[in-house]
Amino acid sequence: MNRPAPGWRMWVAPTAMMLCTLLGYIDRQVLAALSPTILADTGMTASDYGWAVSAFSFTYMIMNPVFGSFLDHIGLRRGMAIAVLIWTIASVSHAGLNGLIGFALARALLGFGEGAAFPGALRTAAEALPVNRQSRGMALGYSGASMGALITPPLIIPLAQRYGWRFAFVLTGVLGLLWLVLWWRVARPPFLPKQTSGSGRLRIQWPDLRERRLWVVVSSFGLGGLALGVAAYLSPLYLNRALGLSQAELGHVLWIPMVGWEIGYFFWGWVADRFAANDERPVRIFVLLTILSLPTAFMTLTSSWVIAIALFTWSTFIADGFVVMSLRVGSRIFPADRVGMVAGIGSGSWGAVQAVIQPVYGAWFDRQWYAATFISMSLLPLLGTLLWLWLSRPRGASAAVGTSSTVPVARG
Repeated sequence: MNRPAPGWRMWVAPTAMMLCTLLGYIDRQVLAALSPTILADTGMTASDYGWAVSAFSFTYMIMNPVFGSFLDHIGLRRGMAIAVLIWTIASVSHAGLNGLIGFALARALLGFGEGAAFPGALRTAAEALPVNRQSRGMALGYSGASMGALITPPLIIPLAQRYGWRFAFVLTGVLGLLWLVLWWRVARPPFLPKQTSGSGRLRIQWPDLRERRLWVVVSSFGLGGLALGVAAYLSPLYLNRALGLSQAELGHVLWIPMVGWEIGYFFWGWVADRFAANDERPVRIFVLLTILSLPTAFMTLTSSWVIAIALFTWSTFIADGFVVMSLRVGSRIFPADRVGMVAGIGSGSWGAVQAVIQPVYGAWFDRQWYAATFISMSLLPLLGTLLWLWLSRPRGASAAVGTSSTVPVARG
């Protein structure tokens, strides 16, 4: 059996995956951060923008479980290299686009490649770290997403204002190539064990839709993490259109909500390791997260961009809790050799929710229905928690909460 590398070496591969998810979110957030400029330059509407984001979310939804199984069997080294090469090409292609169809196709290809990022991060934590540090390793790998969303506005907006928005997408290609060089060096012993697949050939294991444990992850991750997509994709348009911040001013403030996102991964990772390490049904934590999601409903009651930024920051911090706890539960109720698929199920469900909701919210933004957007955003995690409570309930009077009889083998 492969053992984690000793000392600091065990953290090298999770750190590389943190840089990978950071790169992925830079590639995603360039379009969001520059959306006021790009929409004005290309003549696209907020609804068009929502459909482009939906195209990304649709392929992202499909490819997360596919790449999760792909990585479980082909190995992290080759699998992640293939994925990052695909999404780097997709990101650079944005530089030559001018309308909805082109952006939608490029976003779809971007989502295709980025489907490997979070399954890769969870798989890396599972292979590189001992059990009592895996939630924090997962939090480290996932934290690159929030860090990427945090640094993109102050990094990209000034460059785009000086060299044009198309230059920003070319820059993402350079960063992708640099990461590929780093990964090829890191993804091997002593930082990661050799691939241990017994079959020696690729086998894609599709999630079994009859399993309750699959829908346990889907309901809590997909609906609980909704606010991350709204904060990432729609906060620039809301701050610009409803509160009057210019593109230049956005460059100074859009990073703030991502601080909550960054801190949230590490805080909830610690909570998961400390209070839910052996609990397959941490009801109190999920109920607490649901209650803490509600304040965002009051977003439109203020005309202060400072308060709006604070609410976006809070929403990302709480959404992180749903993400981390969902993956912690999923890694407990699924076999260890399917951990990549677990991450794929979670991120894929998030992509599915975003694919449906972003065109709707884009249309609502064109009509200035901001209150409907934020009220629904705060209530959908409640729906997710109610579904999670029902799906994760013990089967039979003798089933005890927190044991393997709660969810793992239940179907239908």
